[in-house]
Amino acid sequence: MSLPPTLSATEITSARLLLRKARDADRDGLVELMTDPEVREHLGGPRPRADVERFLDAAGTAAATSAPGSYVIAGRPTNRLLGTLALDRRAADRPGHVTADGGELELSYVLRRAAWGGGLAYEAATAALRVAAGELPDQPVLVVTRTANERSLRLAARLGFEPVAAFEEFGAEQTLGVARLGSFTG
Repeated sequence: MSLPPTLSATEITSARLLLRKARDADRDGLVELMTDPEVREHLGGPRPRADVERFLDAAGTAAATSAPGSYVIAGRPTNRLLGTLALDRRAADRPGHVTADGGELELSYVLRRAAWGGGLAYEAATAALRVAAGELPDQPVLVVTRTANERSLRLAARLGFEPVAAFEEFGAEQTLGVARLGSFTG
């Protein structure tokens, strides 16, 4: 069974941000995102730098955002990588669903430490969800975050996601939040 479509836009803009595909100049920022212990605290910990560099060397930097709905979050007008955002389908074989078949849209994002606290994750998520709401039929959108990540839970609530369940994944309790895509129009 193939999954329903996700966001097809390759670029999304907001007042302070540009969501775009990765390019070679983003390599150092991507390495930092994947290896920073504070950034990765609630994401299973930092990945070994050598592994991240080996992956980017083999696959190319563009591979980091090659999937539809996957973006670098860049600052405007600098175009410097601040983080990444994905709006893709949650695999049916993973826990945390609100439909019987799974495959719901799932929002995920991560920002470099220097970009924390300025509302940039909210702005990026809102921009992506608004474009998706204009392109895709109304449907549930999920956000899954480690229950211990209070900042992420607050951001999910600010975006309009309602917590509906908790489950175990990656050795920790996760909170499943859901919103309707249609609530992001306008």
